[in-house]
Amino acid sequence: MPETLNSSPDSSTPALPTSRPPLTHVPLSSTPLPELDLTAGPWPGERRRVGDLTLHVRHTERLTDGADETRIRSASAVYVHGLGGSATNWTDLGRLLAPHAAGHAPDLPGFGLSEPRDGFSFSLSSHAEVLAGYLDEHTEAPVHLLGNSMGGAVAMLVAARRPELVRTLTLISPAVPDRRPDPRRLAEPRLPLAYLPVIGKRVRRTLAAMTPRERAEQVLRLCFADPASVPDRRFDEFVEEHGARAAHVWAQRAMALSTLEIFRTWFARGDESLWSVAPRISAPTLVVWGTHDRVISVRRAPRTARLIPCARLFVLPRTGHVAQMERPTTVAKAVLGMWESVEEGRW
Repeated sequence: MPETLNSSPDSSTPALPTSRPPLTHVPLSSTPLPELDLTAGPWPGERRRVGDLTLHVRHTERLTDGADETRIRSASAVYVHGLGGSATNWTDLGRLLAPHAAGHAPDLPGFGLSEPRDGFSFSLSSHAEVLAGYLDEHTEAPVHLLGNSMGGAVAMLVAARRPELVRTLTLISPAVPDRRPDPRRLAEPRLPLAYLPVIGKRVRRTLAAMTPRERAEQVLRLCFADPASVPDRRFDEFVEEHGARAAHVWAQRAMALSTLEIFRTWFARGDESLWSVAPRISAPTLVVWGTHDRVISVRRAPRTARLIPCARLFVLPRTGHVAQMERPTTVAKAVLGMWESVEEGRW
């Protein structure tokens, strides 16, 4: 029987403590947010060394105006993008939350402006090791950790394996196992074929012939419930980023191998499965999902939230795979509501 938003726990779901609040009881903050400026560009970035890698990381400073009114203890927020994304996926949400938390948004190895080292495996575990290293070396952990899609799966691994690094966890359509056999869910369904013998060379030529605008439009159709709602400034940035990505010799390989590694994880069993990782997460967790998510079905949302002991579920109507980009103000109110509730012992 397929999972639904009101489905009951199945046999693989651990029993919940009787004191657990209702799964969908998500308090929205009433604290005023900054005005959303859709004309503002991406946050400034710099390069940070993590082990034998150099990551490009964008930063927002914690705003000082009204800081004496915030109910949140000073802590950084770290934002982790999804497959094919970059730090710019968090431009608007990070600015909305800046009065309460300075923001760090790293480009994972092989994405954005972070060049991978030779031999990097692009597995979720490898990305998680890099992220944990960044938190160790460049933040005053524990942090508020937020992840979308692949970045959500990576954040889950960090929260389970290094709980001392994570104060709260926000998962936006995390890439939990979703085995529907529908290649249209990929931003580029031919990409996993690009490194196969014989046909790979032909596939790579076809992909290279696409313009940055065509690639950007394809991703928007997949990830947004309403692609037409994307502001012109954000679309232009998206096109520019896809053009820059095409210039990196490592970018296509990173995308293809990361895609295959996600699929491999979806078929893993036992301790390697993300369904086994979820119950080991102790941080207060907010799970956010869009009803029109074409990449990871919203049917996975209840199971994800039920398996994490201190999680609650926030489902947004008419929203796709990147709720932080499509509904930044609503997501900011939910995230800030969690932070305030945790601070006051009400989560």
